[in-house]
Amino acid sequence: MDIIDSKYIGLISSRLQKFKRVKSNLYNFRCPICGDSQKHKNKARGYFYQVKTNTNFKCHNCGASLSFNNFLKQIDSTLHKQYILEKFKEGHAGGRNFVVEEPKFDFTKPVFKSKLDLPKASEVPIAKEYLTKRRLDPSKFYFAQKFQEWTNKQKQTFDNIVRDECRIVIPLYDTNSELIGFQGRSLGPNSIKYITVMLNDNKPKIYGLEKINEREPIFIVEGPFDSTLVENSIAMCGSDVDIRTYNWSDYIWVFDNEPRNREINNRVSKIIDRGDKVVIWPNHIKQKDINDMVLSNIDVMSVLKSNTYSGLKAKVKFNNWKKI
Repeated sequence: MDIIDSKYIGLISSRLQKFKRVKSNLYNFRCPICGDSQKHKNKARGYFYQVKTNTNFKCHNCGASLSFNNFLKQIDSTLHKQYILEKFKEGHAGGRNFVVEEPKFDFTKPVFKSKLDLPKASEVPIAKEYLTKRRLDPSKFYFAQKFQEWTNKQKQTFDNIVRDECRIVIPLYDTNSELIGFQGRSLGPNSIKYITVMLNDNKPKIYGLEKINEREPIFIVEGPFDSTLVENSIAMCGSDVDIRTYNWSDYIWVFDNEPRNREINNRVSKIIDRGDKVVIWPNHIKQKDINDMVLSNIDVMSVLKSNTYSGLKAKVKFNNWKKI
């Protein structure tokens, strides 16, 4: 499979429910277009697969069939723009299943905001109820009644807004507290869970950079909601940035508690091999993510601090964990 396609499958995978690698060049997940089976939440009938040199998408529930290029364009237009730019740089100017116009470069200096022109989630009953039920602070988030329409006013992103919907909006700031992007979190089960839009494509997709104390251990979690429940933490919102470039003295990786998830296993293994610290969840913790643990009244910070490992001990703990 093309190395660029593999990279972007990895970047989009966190937003695809039940995502797993079946074998070389074949990936399976719940279709984000039709939502897959509404009766059986474990059914996953969407696939990425390779035909000759092309990567394609097919859903065996709704019948949707797209090239990976067009799938990415429909799911995340911002990520798609980065994808076609990389393809263009590598000389992929066309083909039967991959047609891309030469990227247009806009060197207009962006103007950044410090806050969003939206109501706080705490001011909107449907958003407030959703967040408080999950023990999340609604004052940290915003709400857009028509997310795509509002997004296009910030940055032209969506060509078709016929199926617009409301979303909770999660702001992304840089270390100077400048707004560099945002995520839209769906409230319904049939939508793509997260849509990320970057106002500055040169900045990393990371939540929480503006609030961390670099003199203390920094926890790196998977999602923004989890980050609000962990002291001094950031969330990787599909970002592939090398954290080592920040020169933090002490940081700890925290992945979801899914020992049978091959993608998570691969990432944990790489983290351990390069000498970073990582949390290996103890056997008595059954909840999948930090939010679920909080809802189960687990003292998450205590668990994190007492189950952080590196080096040989991390490898031993990791090998035991993934056998669960």
